[in-house]
Amino acid sequence: MTNPRANGLRSVADQSEDERGGPGSILSRQSRDHADLDALMRAYDAEPDADARGRVVAELAERALRHAFAEETVLFPAYRQHLPEQGEELTAHIEGDHQQVNDLLEELQDADPRSPDYDALVRRAFEVIRHDAHDEEDDLLPRLQQVASAEELRAIGAAWEVQRRTAPTRPHPRVPRRPPGNALAAVPLAVTDRVQDAAEHLAGARGARRAAAAGALAAGAVLAVLAARALRRR
Repeated sequence: MTNPRANGLRSVADQSEDERGGPGSILSRQSRDHADLDALMRAYDAEPDADARGRVVAELAERALRHAFAEETVLFPAYRQHLPEQGEELTAHIEGDHQQVNDLLEELQDADPRSPDYDALVRRAFEVIRHDAHDEEDDLLPRLQQVASAEELRAIGAAWEVQRRTAPTRPHPRVPRRPPGNALAAVPLAVTDRVQDAAEHLAGARGARRAAAAGALAAGAVLAVLAARALRRR
């Protein structure tokens, strides 16, 4: 067993899955996602080819943006609910970091991986992402663990996963960081992002005509999912 950190809390990184509340707990889901993001950052470091590095950054950006959106719509409101005296302060700092990451990823979205400035921009984004992961695993998540039951942590984790899967996939720095503004904006953005994703993917492989058709199908699929969710909430 690892000793508590200086704040008196035991980091999620030092806990077993059972201690976190099981694989569906928000603690376990966040920790796995942080590990996936870290693996992509290490893959970037190990990749010598500029174009391949650009593809790694594009994948990292999508994962990081989905992760952050799920935090802002599910996890951070849970902090403010369960920790009313601390939640505001705890989440405000990371919301600022999320805004910075969105700004950096928007720049990277149109940047040339061969540009002399590209790597420095990527590493600034990596620094903020890693800092957030440590803050969450060493401080925020253990604080939530102290006041929420394992069942509550699993319920938060399930809601977080739904939002992560249906979140926008591209940076949108001007979208509000808090509900209900971010949740309302996510509906059309999730559709348009997936249309663009499908179009770009197929344009390179099969041509623009098929890409447009795939984009329309992707939009229809996303709208169907969102409509079904809306009906379940009635």
